[in-house]
Amino acid sequence: MEPLLLDALKLLADATRLRILHILAQEELSVAEIQEVLDMGQSRISSHLAQLRQGSLLEDRRDGKKVYYRLSSRLPETAELIVNQVLKEASADVRWEADRLNLSRIVERRRQLSEQYFNTIAGRLGRNYCPGRSWEALGHCLLQMTPAVKIVDLGAGEGMLSHLLAKRADSVVCVDISPKMVEFGADLARTNDIQNLEYILGDIERVPLEGGQFDFALLSQALHHAQHPERAVKEAYRLLKKGGRLVILDLREHSFEKAHELYADLWLGFAPHELESYLMKAGFGSIEVQPVAREENEPHFETLLATGVK
Repeated sequence: MEPLLLDALKLLADATRLRILHILAQEELSVAEIQEVLDMGQSRISSHLAQLRQGSLLEDRRDGKKVYYRLSSRLPETAELIVNQVLKEASADVRWEADRLNLSRIVERRRQLSEQYFNTIAGRLGRNYCPGRSWEALGHCLLQMTPAVKIVDLGAGEGMLSHLLAKRADSVVCVDISPKMVEFGADLARTNDIQNLEYILGDIERVPLEGGQFDFALLSQALHHAQHPERAVKEAYRLLKKGGRLVILDLREHSFEKAHELYADLWLGFAPHELESYLMKAGFGSIEVQPVAREENEPHFETLLATGVK
């Protein structure tokens, strides 16, 4: 038996480690969040996390001072099959119901914090400072657009960019999770008599629209607010027609942790290779990722432009 497979079996023999794997297979979590789900001390959890990571069952991601853990995506096929089967069998344990409920509460709390932030600034977003939002970056984005096409703006906010695009596009649909943002944007479109611009309420990871109907999908400074950026990119792929193009404008990875509190950012930007990976896994081709802007003032936010074709 392969050493890695044998180590995995040994790790799976512990009930606490199984509980940890069970929740991390569903959601990426920090140590503090794992504590909250399992109602267990930090030292005990940290010890198990170290063993699971050493056994290659977990991988981690540093975001500022926080470290997030998730089930490894690089397990050998045999080990992955065993881990999935063990978790499937063990998930029927009624003692894990509390873990599932606690996990659901954490995920919902994340969503509500993001929604509350954008509800409070609806109507002011275009006038207030927003990391990575610059006319230079938006200009690069506009150059990627083609006239008389159908566009979906995912995480549009008030839809400042969509208002510009709608002047020449066939139609534009703005999707946002904040009811206040959707209400304000729709009112503004009516005020300006923009008849080919529509606003709908929805999560960019689960967009309530039929797939395969858009020529362009736009994610402008929206991915770092998504709980699962990779899912949002896959959803954009679903919405596009064959040959359709996704355009992403977002922050390059940074260490300005106050962005979590000031702007409700869930991610401190992305490395170019991360955006490229999201696009590749979603199925896009002709992928390009490049920096297009850098702010002069601290913390010197940089903006990346990423594109891909379905």
